[in-house]
Amino acid sequence: MLAITNGMLWPMDSPPVPDGTVLIDGGRIVEVGQDLPIPAAADVLDAAGRVVMPGLIDAHSHLGMWESLNGDEGADGNEGTHPITPQMQAVDGFCPSDITVREAREAGVTCVAITPGSANVIGGTAAVVKTAGHRVDDMVVRDPVAMKCAFGKNPKSKYGGAGKAPATRMAIAALIRETMEKARRYQQRIEAAKDAPDSLPDYDAKLEALLPVLRRQIPLKCHAHRADDMFTALRLAREFDLRITLDHATDGALIAADLAREGVACIVGPSFGHRSKYELQHKSFRTAGVLAAAGVKIAITTDAPVTPQDSLPIMAGLAARDGLPEEQALLAITRWPAEILGIDDRVGTLAVGKDADVVIFDGHPLHLGSRPWRVFVNGQAVHQEE
Repeated sequence: MLAITNGMLWPMDSPPVPDGTVLIDGGRIVEVGQDLPIPAAADVLDAAGRVVMPGLIDAHSHLGMWESLNGDEGADGNEGTHPITPQMQAVDGFCPSDITVREAREAGVTCVAITPGSANVIGGTAAVVKTAGHRVDDMVVRDPVAMKCAFGKNPKSKYGGAGKAPATRMAIAALIRETMEKARRYQQRIEAAKDAPDSLPDYDAKLEALLPVLRRQIPLKCHAHRADDMFTALRLAREFDLRITLDHATDGALIAADLAREGVACIVGPSFGHRSKYELQHKSFRTAGVLAAAGVKIAITTDAPVTPQDSLPIMAGLAARDGLPEEQALLAITRWPAEILGIDDRVGTLAVGKDADVVIFDGHPLHLGSRPWRVFVNGQAVHQEE
């Protein structure tokens, strides 16, 4: 058993606890509070003068799917050979040994939703993984967690430039409609064959991968920057009764009231860096604050490697600088992404029974000079500053 004592606890689902204690055993949090009795056999870590909080979570990342220093050999996030590839699985393109995975956990990022890229209209399934481990099978928190799809410039550029569909936004929507309708009919044929196995349709890997989407077991993870693309995603979701998240949501501040009425979560970012395409003309760190103020549940993303994964707390800090209250900025990289991803039963807060993913910062987590002093994943120490 490990006892982290005397720290300023930020549980993220209740008020801060000064001089608090977190007890960890068997990879889980077993007690959180003040003046807790410390078992005699426990190892004690004194966190006096430091902030103790849950591990940070990025709800939209390509960590380990575009490897550092490895060029085309390490580029495994886009199967850019066909616009519809729902049968792809992010876990099969993830490299746990890439240096950026280590850098992520050293920065206190303990969970990421790894997802295929946005070259394809439907790109494959995302998974949530821990950032500690050498084998992805042992790092998975939930797989699949979402089905990636993309609107706008990226799929248009990839295929339209080669004289293939989609060359327009109309074609993107049409391809999604066509594919989802095929999947719906495939599902109906499977259900009709329950009492007649001989009439089962031939196995179709693409349509099979979309069944959890149609059953609302996982959402469509919609890459969308422009307001019109976000509205198209919402329109398609209504047509097929799908759950969705809006990932990037660059124009979100322009339509915040609409998004709040729709009750859709937005995974905002990356908000740092050059506006490399017209879709990003409204890119701003203000967006997260405007959306949250309107009542939209948000998470902040680095979109790693677009912005390095280890910069997640910096991105949240910049959002706080530009209007997102600091407490909400912290929620947007802990509890809220866990809730959006449907993994809040395991991570996102310091709570009894949850995975012991814990970060101890030597200062305010959103301040540039602060560093993680200790990082624990599943109760195991994975980083420490001397």
